[in-house]
Amino acid sequence: MVQPPTPESEFADALVGEIRHNYRRGRVIVGVDGVEGTARFADALAEAFRRDGVDTFRASLDDFQRPRVERELRGADSAAGYYFDRYDDSTLKRVLIEPFRLGGSAGFQTAAFDAERDTARESRWLTAPADAVLVLDGPFLQRPGLRGQLNFTAYLETRGFGLPEVVAGADELYQAEAGPRFGASAIVDVNDPERPRRSFADSC
Repeated sequence: MVQPPTPESEFADALVGEIRHNYRRGRVIVGVDGVEGTARFADALAEAFRRDGVDTFRASLDDFQRPRVERELRGADSAAGYYFDRYDDSTLKRVLIEPFRLGGSAGFQTAAFDAERDTARESRWLTAPADAVLVLDGPFLQRPGLRGQLNFTAYLETRGFGLPEVVAGADELYQAEAGPRFGASAIVDVNDPERPRRSFADSC
């Protein structure tokens, strides 16, 4: 049964239309960046791509974490540790971003680590057609180690009420280092996740 459109799905459809206008052919990587709500928004975006007939793959930065001993080297409550040590950018690029962008028959993995079990994840190698989209969500997707790896980045903004102190502190480091509002392709206010709306880099 086809579900009726919602403000959330209509927003996702419009954003997909914008992305498809600029990236009609080939392999396209879309990042959903932010410290809250990225998985939900990325799922909605992936569904919108599929409604548009695009072969679409989903991945999350949470499935590319480092082992706990490395993540917490500076302490479990360290904002610097959360920002600099939590995610394994090199593995993300090696097994997902780079082979996905290569095209052809190159295999890629959409997950590499199980943080709950603190162990490497056995993930099957996937292939994709020549024209395909990867939607990747997670925090800090525009920091120097990942900058330039994505074709389009939607940066999600919330008021940040109730964020754990370590996450809020890590986000402050990210804002200072990367200025994600100004590097994003689109800024999206998701304070009401059911009714996302576009924002702009020069607004407060």
